[in-house]
Amino acid sequence: MNCWKDNVKKVVPYTPGEQPQIKNVVKINTNENPYPPSPKVYEAMKNFDADNLKKYPDPLIGKLIEAIAEYHNIDKDMVFAGVGSDDVIGMAFLTFFNGDKPILFPDITYSFYDVWADLFGIKYEQIPLLEDFTIRKEDYIRENGGIIIANPNAPTSIALDIDDIEYIIKNNPSSVVIIDEAYIDFGGVSALGLVNKYDNLLVVRTFSKSRSMAGARIGYAVGCKDIIKYLNDVKYSYNSYTLSNLTIDLGVASIKDDEYFRNIVNKIIETREKYSAELKKLGFTVLDSSSNFLFAKPSGINAYDLFEELKRRNIFVRYFNKQRINEYLRISVGTDKEMQILIDNIKDIIG
Repeated sequence: MNCWKDNVKKVVPYTPGEQPQIKNVVKINTNENPYPPSPKVYEAMKNFDADNLKKYPDPLIGKLIEAIAEYHNIDKDMVFAGVGSDDVIGMAFLTFFNGDKPILFPDITYSFYDVWADLFGIKYEQIPLLEDFTIRKEDYIRENGGIIIANPNAPTSIALDIDDIEYIIKNNPSSVVIIDEAYIDFGGVSALGLVNKYDNLLVVRTFSKSRSMAGARIGYAVGCKDIIKYLNDVKYSYNSYTLSNLTIDLGVASIKDDEYFRNIVNKIIETREKYSAELKKLGFTVLDSSSNFLFAKPSGINAYDLFEELKRRNIFVRYFNKQRINEYLRISVGTDKEMQILIDNIKDIIG
């Protein structure tokens, strides 16, 4: 009776962070930026002509691509844009990971990678991080059908040295190496400086974190002209119209306000360092963070129990029930006020 179900593609979906629908919560569980976007974004929204919504957006995303290219001082043919970095990486998986050999990525990293691989039927091998949650570059020098590394890594918050990244790219000339830089603005050295040197490198960025625009869904990638052309060929074979006219305008406004962007990033870094130290005073083990979140192991209380008690108090952090990291919490960096509420409540909980 239900024979149609035999033809359904069955996968285990990605589990996003909880989005509470109640008010007056401290929401530091999904690595969103606690500060608003640039005032220029508000101005662009105010000046947007709603009549443009009846028209299809530019499939080339020309204005935004040109603004990103100008910002990074590169040719516009080296930029690809999509609906958040998830869309960009998904397109990259479809485009470049089609060989018989498994792609490689860490065993503890962004948990969408294995979901995409399963969805697209891509073989993969998860390379264990070292005991201190760092990557050993030599582990990626083996036969593979491609490599993706989040740098800084999530949820561990640790950045890989740029020399190690180049070592991996250089020693895998037959594979496309994707460096997912969702958090690079908060620490570490970007691999963008290597795109003119290696034609097998694709660097992926997002407006969701450092530019406070998670709700706008803007991601982009930078690579050599050939790699971007292949990406666009797949995109136009799947969905020509991705970003809306409004989103394109907002993205252009954001990237043209560099002063605001840098001020907000510095503010988050200062808060991160301050409250990393506060957690350590409470006995937490906190990994060195190059991101906009902290990866911390509580002392004197089980991580899951602390997660649940904070949630009961309307303070949302992230818990991963996975081997090796189930004793840790991922805590997004909020405002100083939000982080102090967190600290005060932890003190109260652990006595």
